[in-house]
Amino acid sequence: MKITIISYDNWGFNDHITAILAQKGHAVNHINFHTFKYNYPNIQTKLFNFILKTVFNTNIKNTYYGKEILKKLAEKNEVQDIILTIKGDFIDPKSISEFKKYTKKSIAYFNDSTTRCPKIKRVIPSFDEVYSFEKEDCKKYKLNFITNWIYTSETDHKKTEEYQVFNISSKDKRSAFLSKIAAILKENKINYKIIIFDKKSKNQDPNLEYITEQIPLVEVNNNLNKAQVLLDINRTGQKGLTFRVLESIGLEKKLITTNYDIKNYDFYNPNNILIIDEKKTEIPLAFFNNEYKKVPEEILKKYTLEGWINNVLN
Repeated sequence: MKITIISYDNWGFNDHITAILAQKGHAVNHINFHTFKYNYPNIQTKLFNFILKTVFNTNIKNTYYGKEILKKLAEKNEVQDIILTIKGDFIDPKSISEFKKYTKKSIAYFNDSTTRCPKIKRVIPSFDEVYSFEKEDCKKYKLNFITNWIYTSETDHKKTEEYQVFNISSKDKRSAFLSKIAAILKENKINYKIIIFDKKSKNQDPNLEYITEQIPLVEVNNNLNKAQVLLDINRTGQKGLTFRVLESIGLEKKLITTNYDIKNYDFYNPNNILIIDEKKTEIPLAFFNNEYKKVPEEILKKYTLEGWINNVLN
């Protein structure tokens, strides 16, 4: 099949989809619009866009992304069997509707919630088929449910653990809680590495490590491999499984998470997964002492990237 992936791939997760599809013999094209850079022509345009975003919930950058993507599709000038768009809420609905001129089927996948990203709601009608990792959104808007995917495996794990807990996150509302966790881990003499991506690098907590530029996914994976336990802090209003959860399963790592809904998944095992509360945070040392218990193979397969592709792209 001819398949085009359109995504805002700021960490590189979606390159794995392209690689697997190519291995299967499909003709694959990846338009990563994270590489498209919009520059405001003047301060007036920047101010105007601020008003558009605040009052009308629209963004000049979304229109720019849409036009640039359409240019790429026009240059290729081939009707695709499938166009899969990931993070389509970053694109204006008019452009998304025009994708259909270049494909037999236009599919969307969202790994954000409409609570956090309300623009998702306005682009849903522009696709032929829509998938989401957020159960509540699937019920409310009649979408197809699917989680993120495992792109790592235990064979990638070299058993060279350097720290007990690892997390990497962008600076946002979760950062204050990460500071709290770091203090708890330090007090209990639990070795950890918590990295915060912060372009401005202000208000630094000495218990955390800060970076001003995103690091490549391969470097993130190196850190994952060096940890005994992965730390997952969900964003407010989001219950969908983050990549950190799927990485823990693929690498056979234990997980500490704030996502209470994880109890409802078939891979959940309290031996492997510790659910913590933001208000009353307890991290028992015993959690680190028990060996990881493998997830049964028949369950694991459902969350692999190959399983994800089969479900979404049929």
